[in-house]
Amino acid sequence: MPLGGEQVPQNLDAVAVRAWCGLALDALGRAREEIDAINVYPVADGDTGTNLYLTVESAAQAVDAAFTGLDPTHPTLAEAVRAMAHGALIGARGNSGTILSQLLRGMAQVLGADRDTDHADGPALALALRRAAESAYQAVAHPVEGTVLTVAAAAADEAAAVSAAAGHCGAVARAAYDGACRALDATPEQLAVLGRAGVVDAGGRGLVAVLGALVGALSEGVAPRAASPLPRTASPDGNAEAVECQDAPGGATAPAFEVIYLLEADDTAVARLRTRLDRLGDSLVVVGGDGLWNVHVHVDDAGAAVEAGVEAGRPHRIRITHFGVGDAHTAGAAQPPRERVQRGIVAVVPGEGLAGLYSDAGATTVPTRPGEPPASGELVDAIRRAHAREVVLLPNDAELRHTAAAAAEQARTEGVRVALIPTRSAVQGIAALAVHEPDRRFDEDVVAMTSAAGATRYAELAVAERQSWTTAGICQAGDVLGLIDGDVALIGDDTTRTARSVLDRMLAAGGEMVTLVLGDDVPDSLGDELEKHVREVHLAVDTVVYRGGRQSALLLIGVE
Repeated sequence: MPLGGEQVPQNLDAVAVRAWCGLALDALGRAREEIDAINVYPVADGDTGTNLYLTVESAAQAVDAAFTGLDPTHPTLAEAVRAMAHGALIGARGNSGTILSQLLRGMAQVLGADRDTDHADGPALALALRRAAESAYQAVAHPVEGTVLTVAAAAADEAAAVSAAAGHCGAVARAAYDGACRALDATPEQLAVLGRAGVVDAGGRGLVAVLGALVGALSEGVAPRAASPLPRTASPDGNAEAVECQDAPGGATAPAFEVIYLLEADDTAVARLRTRLDRLGDSLVVVGGDGLWNVHVHVDDAGAAVEAGVEAGRPHRIRITHFGVGDAHTAGAAQPPRERVQRGIVAVVPGEGLAGLYSDAGATTVPTRPGEPPASGELVDAIRRAHAREVVLLPNDAELRHTAAAAAEQARTEGVRVALIPTRSAVQGIAALAVHEPDRRFDEDVVAMTSAAGATRYAELAVAERQSWTTAGICQAGDVLGLIDGDVALIGDDTTRTARSVLDRMLAAGGEMVTLVLGDDVPDSLGDELEKHVREVHLAVDTVVYRGGRQSALLLIGVE
């Protein structure tokens, strides 16, 4: 897919690597369901998009951690790319995520070779993409064309051609992206199972999204729109047709289990492990090095695959998935399962006070701290703690929509029915909780909670950290910002006056109930003052005030 417009040339440095991770996570979040839907090879288990998202999420968190405590400086390029590769390695999920982690490791081997350099140029990026493709092929026991491997190789070929013409990093990344798009479009012609299903390779589609994010990171944050997959073959009932993998040697059916674990072992032991696992099953991918490996294989005898890891070294983070059934966790498997409750609520909350409020209402909470949003794994853990057959998930933050969607999808593979209500603020979550009735049918409860959340306008007060352009004009450091439905609507110099103005603007459109959540940095008198203002100026409007504790906002406001 050719890209139009001239972009500002930029070399790849640690800041660009961090931006790449963020853009890739966002791109995979948007494309996750689409990629899951076209996942038919090597097993039609519909999780490639989710696995890629979780893998990149782990990589992005590792890069963010490398920046922690260094402001206003930043890590070297070598430190950033190694953090990215290590994060992907330890967080790799599924066949596609494991291969992606090796692609990133291959790039890190080139880009991180010089510990002292601050940036890489176009030829270095092209060399890194070549090493990435080669290392991914080496990691797969039996490489198959028409997969993500083919897409990675085509990206490297195009990058090399542009690099030879002295292209800068942005040009090299664009060439890699264009080459990957063309290769992706050709995958149904190379792999029969894709052609029969009428789709492109799901892993390759994910790699196109990741390379598009790299273009964006090197082009002022503007990533290209990834190519759409070919339409799926429709079955008579109108649903996407699940195509079994029929390309196994001898026409064998796909194995029953997916086994993944991290392994601490030396190179010699890993070489023996590859041979043993190759006899046990298929889709074998072993990635990593320097004593730490990620092992992925599809087998009928999951115990034998784990036992092989024990003989090779120290396996941990063992994950066994029975295709079509869900996860089997080896720890405590002999104990009878505790009976699940019928329905639970899981909510992300910004502050101890709100956590108590939500807990009192029966919700399982995921506390957050300013600037530290939860990862999808934390949300999945909370869903497990709720121990319910049905779970309503309240992210309470617009920025968490992709993270929450990935967590919900993961929980569904474990047999939990999850409904994600896209709450954008904790006050919308409070409104949803207020109408929650656990004895009502699940769908009816979700509709009622969604309606209550959607009918609640939300606002917050925050303090500007620096001079900046906003939708309400230029703010200075220390100004009080009044944000309504996510946009800066007012700029003031006094918390109480700004809060009153925000309330007046919101209530001008009507309302029956005002919810105020006070942060740690404002006194109780602010709540008293605002409650009095509402009572005197806006007749027949009730006000309820809560203490939120430590949170990113001075004040949260909800109007129903």
